[in-house]
Amino acid sequence: MWRAEMTKRQLAGTAAILLALSVPAHAQDDTPSGKRPTVSRNAPPSSNATVNLINLLVKQGTLSEEQATALIKQADDEAYVARQATRDATTKAEGAEKAAATATDAVSPPGTKRVTYVPEIVKKQLRDEIRAEVMAKAEKENWASPGKYPEWAQRIRFYGDIRARYEGDHFPAGNGPLENFNAINTGNPFLEDNANAINPYFPPTYNTTQDRNRFRFRARLGADVDLYDGFSAGLRIATGDSSSPVSTNQTFGGNGGDFSKYALWLDRAFIKYQPVQDFVGSVGRFDNPFWSPTDLVWYKELGFDGFAIQAKHEVDEGFTPFFVGGAFPIFNTDLNAGLNTADLNGPIKSPSRDRWLFGTQAGFGARFDPETNLTVAVAYYDFANLRGKLSSTCLVATATDTCDTDLLRPLFAQKGNTYMRLRNIPTVTTPVTTLNYQYYGLASDFRPVVASVQLDFAQFNPIHIILDGEYVWNTAFNRGAVGAVAVNNFAPTSDGSAGPFNGGNQGWLARLTVGDKEVKHLWDWNAHVGYKYLESDAMVDAFVDSDFGLGGTNLKGYFIGGNVGLGENVWASVRWMSANSIAGLPYAVDVVQLDLNARF
Repeated sequence: MWRAEMTKRQLAGTAAILLALSVPAHAQDDTPSGKRPTVSRNAPPSSNATVNLINLLVKQGTLSEEQATALIKQADDEAYVARQATRDATTKAEGAEKAAATATDAVSPPGTKRVTYVPEIVKKQLRDEIRAEVMAKAEKENWASPGKYPEWAQRIRFYGDIRARYEGDHFPAGNGPLENFNAINTGNPFLEDNANAINPYFPPTYNTTQDRNRFRFRARLGADVDLYDGFSAGLRIATGDSSSPVSTNQTFGGNGGDFSKYALWLDRAFIKYQPVQDFVGSVGRFDNPFWSPTDLVWYKELGFDGFAIQAKHEVDEGFTPFFVGGAFPIFNTDLNAGLNTADLNGPIKSPSRDRWLFGTQAGFGARFDPETNLTVAVAYYDFANLRGKLSSTCLVATATDTCDTDLLRPLFAQKGNTYMRLRNIPTVTTPVTTLNYQYYGLASDFRPVVASVQLDFAQFNPIHIILDGEYVWNTAFNRGAVGAVAVNNFAPTSDGSAGPFNGGNQGWLARLTVGDKEVKHLWDWNAHVGYKYLESDAMVDAFVDSDFGLGGTNLKGYFIGGNVGLGENVWASVRWMSANSIAGLPYAVDVVQLDLNARF
């Protein structure tokens, strides 16, 4: 390969010299954008010796027609630059001679005869200096390479992907109703039964009985920009039915139907600082900075708002420790948040209920040999102000009344977490009757510890055998305290009444993958199989996988899938996921997904 590259470079240099010598003098002012001789195996003899030489190389199979055409263009451009440099050098030399003659005439006595002489070494120096100036100008302004982007545009890299999906959701008989707390918390409070009012309506629930078929797509377009001195920035927009943090899928026929246009969301916006290769600082909305080989804890496409640092360093050959830390605001209290309750001093403003995630992770990557790699990490996360609290005594007569802990309700959730009532509403009949309009908050604190591992065997290169494992344990979970306030995740009983609380705080996932590590080219392939077990309060259900069991925690079951390349950066995927509930009412669903993917 090295000899081939040297041959190409030597040919380009030789071609440039021959072109400069063989092009007629009257044509030497033509620009590189002019018509060039064509190169072909069947091309007739040319008056240009360089073209004839390259045509002979093409006929002998030394060069392809594409390589030959590229050599002609490169040689033509370099010959053009050389001619420009020579012409400018000649002009400047003539100007220097005239200036020297004028200066000599000014000091010479009348009648003095003068013979102009510029030493050859001076002419050579002038030519070299002018050639360097012309080459620098050509490189900066790109006029020696027509069609090349300006320097600032070369620092922008656009990328994107499109995915079309068929999804089938299949529910067996025997599923119980699952209350949709997210619908309640993002809409009007739910009127519970009490001694003063019987609610004739059921609470909103998830579909657990009717099979559904959906055709969906995802489109994303982003740009990474190299700035200066280690700074870079990035933006990405994406589709989506809503602003959900765990899905950019857009359902065909959604958004009102009738071929209505779909919305685009700002999915990424960040600034990064990387002064050295082993350190990165990020601020804005960016990819998950924590290493996570599975989606047990974090959905793989989840974006993080806030700031983070990532550091690594190879302390010994093949052994690289790493560290990640960051702080991420989950919810920020509105500046003018207040209660619709008034006293003599006017409306009451609510205290701040900001919610944050603080996280840290440490781990290492170890390369035992060129075909065996191990990565291990342990992370600790602290969700601040996430657990709900019972309000002070609150009189509620209408659905628009508010209480002082309403801001603690999650404004996005999937399903699975254990909930508690937020409002402390006493039974009052005078002067007005109170009604039990309730919002719901999370019943547990969340401070999970997560252990992650990946073992990659590449002894059958390019085929890899990859083992992924992840375990999560919510250290803040208190079964007694949670069970005392819980309104869901009770064990079913034969008579239909609620049994004991049976939620949990642990989860794990194991997966085996065989095949190409990445599917990029035609007939690249891989396949995987695994098992997932995630109890109700092991992790905040808002941020976990949105596909397995149709999203959330309190799920267990198997999954299997595969990918195959259909061309360069085009591939097809298939997945089957069978999930069952762990606690609470019975729930099961089988999800089938068929994808066609393309990236650019």
